[in-house]
Amino acid sequence: MDGTDRDKPPPLGRVSWTVTTHTSAVTWGVHEHEVAAIIRIQSLTASPEIRQGAVILSRAGEHALCWTALGLVGAVLDPQQRRPWLRATATVVGAHAVSVVLKRAARRHRPSDPRIRVHVGTPSHWSFPSSHATSTTAAAVAYSRLLGRRFPLFSIPVMMASRVILGVHYPSDVLAGSVIGAAMGHWVARARARAGSRS
Repeated sequence: MDGTDRDKPPPLGRVSWTVTTHTSAVTWGVHEHEVAAIIRIQSLTASPEIRQGAVILSRAGEHALCWTALGLVGAVLDPQQRRPWLRATATVVGAHAVSVVLKRAARRHRPSDPRIRVHVGTPSHWSFPSSHATSTTAAAVAYSRLLGRRFPLFSIPVMMASRVILGVHYPSDVLAGSVIGAAMGHWVARARARAGSRS
C-alpha cells in the first residue's frame, strides 16, 4: 500500500459499522451499570416494611390519580386560589400524559434481568420515562408553590427510589421522569407568578 492509499478515508460502511459497534458497547455498559445499581438498591432496602411502603406508593401514584385528587381537594379548600389549583392539577395530568407518550416513543422495556426482583405489577411493558416520577415531581413542585411550603418536595426522591426498589424502573427512568415533571411544575408556577404580577 503506497502513501496515497494510506491517506484515503475508510469506506463509509466501515465507519458506520465502527460507530454503531462503539455506540452499542457504550449503551450496554450503561445498561449493566443501571442493572447493578438496581440490584444494590434492592439489597439495601430488602426489609418487608420498606418494600410494602414502596408498594403503597406505587398504588397511590398509579395514573397520577392520588395527585389529581389532592389538587382538586386544594381547589375546594382554598377558594381564593381555586383557578391556580385547577391549573396545577391539569398540569399534573398533562405531565402524566406526556410521560405515557414518551414511553411509547422510546419503547424501552422494563428491567428483566433475572437478578432483579419485581414486586409489583405494571400497566405496560415500557419504562422510560417513569410516569410515577413525572407526575409526582410535577405535583410536588406545583403544589408546594401554592401551599407556600417545601414539604411536598420530599415526595420526589421517595417516589423515585420506590420505583427502583420495586424493580420496575431503571435509575435513568425515574431521573428523566423527574426532570420532565419539574419542568412542567415550574412552568405552571411561572405562569401563576406572571398572572399575579399583571393583576
